[in-house]
This record gives sequence, C-alpha cells and structure tokens, in this order.
Amino acid sequence: MGESRQELLAWLNNLLQLNITKVEQCGTGAALCQIYDSIFQDLPMGRVKFSVNTEYAYLQNFKILQNAFTKHQIERSVPVESLIKCKMQDNLEFLQWSKRYWDQYYPGGEYDALARRKGAGGAPAAAAPTPVSSRTSGAGVGATSAARRGTTPTTSTTSAARGARQPTGGASAAVVVENTQLKQTVEGLERERDFYFSKLRDIELLLQQAVDQDPEIEKAEDGLVKHIQAILYSTEEGFEIPAEAEGGVVDDQETF
Repeated sequence: MGESRQELLAWLNNLLQLNITKVEQCGTGAALCQIYDSIFQDLPMGRVKFSVNTEYAYLQNFKILQNAFTKHQIERSVPVESLIKCKMQDNLEFLQWSKRYWDQYYPGGEYDALARRKGAGGAPAAAAPTPVSSRTSGAGVGATSAARRGTTPTTSTTSAARGARQPTGGASAAVVVENTQLKQTVEGLERERDFYFSKLRDIELLLQQAVDQDPEIEKAEDGLVKHIQAILYSTEEGFEIPAEAEGGVVDDQETF
C-alpha cells in the first residue's frame, strides 16, 4: 500500500522546499517536474511555471515532464488529461507512483530545490530553509506549524486592550495563512474520508446482493463472504458505533 496523502505532502514539501497543502495542486505539473529533476537533475526548471492557474499553462509543464520521461526511457505514460483536472484521486495515484520511483532511483546527496527552480516563474515560498540530504520525509514541518500557531493573538475585553495587543502585519498575515491552510487540510481530509466511505458502502451493497441471491454463501465460516464481512464490520479498541440521539438505532448508512 502506498503512502497516505499527508505522508506524501510532508515528503514533497521537504524535498522541494514548498508549501503544498493539497495533493490536487500537483495537477499543475510543476511539483511533478521537480520530483524528477531531483532524480535526473537535467530538467529545464527555468521553464517550469509554478504560479499558474490555467490548464494551458499546466500543459506546458506536463510537456516538460513528458520529455523527461521519454529522454530517460520511463515506460509509464503520464495521464495528462486526468491530472490537469486537479482531482484528488488521479493526482494521488500518480504521486504515489512517483514516490515509489523516487525511492528506487534518487541518487542521494543534497538536492537544492530553491537553486534549481530559481527564476522559474514565481515559485511558491519554501516550507523550510535547508535542502534535502536523504530520503526521509517531511521531518520538522509540524514544528514549523506549531511555531506559527504560537503567534495567535489573545482577545481582550476592551477596544483599547485589543489595540495594544494587535499583532504586527506580518504576524497577522501568518495567522491568516495558517488558518487557511488548516481549513484546506480539513476539507481535503473530509473529501478523502467520503471517497473511501463510498467505496466501502458499494462493497457492502454488492456483498448483500450476493447473499440475497444465494444465502448459502454466508454460511461458510471460512468463506470469502465471512472474511469480507469481518473486515467491513471490525472496530478498533475503544471505538463505539454511534447511536441516534433519541431512538438509539444506528442508521444503516453509517455502518462504518
């Protein structure tokens, strides 16, 4: 099983000295280009555009990536039409594959991401000041966020006190950015949760249909149906399936 979305984002930001908050942002092609530049160090990063928001601009980045794939004889095709739509699942799958490829072929040593993309069309601000020197993923990112959280101002009961305690412009902007990133992270987690829940629900419905058609398949204690049901309905220690506030009946849509 590949890395989770959060693990991939931590690795990506640490490797490229970026501040990407959603896997969907890889749909611009810029970060993907630099992942492979960290391996081969011969992509024309000066032509890769980071601060773009049109599919036409994304296509220009993906042309650079496809040329790199051709040059280095990477047999996997790049699903450009899917990736530029900036959908989570398509970009997550390709990023997971890219991470596995990077694990196998990264030459080691330091990779100075900032220097490599210098002048690359307004690249985003770096997430950390030091270049990557190993394959470890994203250590220290959480510490940076925690440090920024410490700048949150305390609200006073009087307008005079509020004026005295008002943070500087830079600190206030940092709080706004932090809050925005946290909101985007929560939204991304909710979308990911709903996506996988819908998959589990589809499996449950298909299984129920199969049992309805042939009840005998559910009687085999060591059969496939029993094993699937055990996985679907298993819980972790300390977890309780929530009941309705009044009736105490669990909605059949909330099995998991």
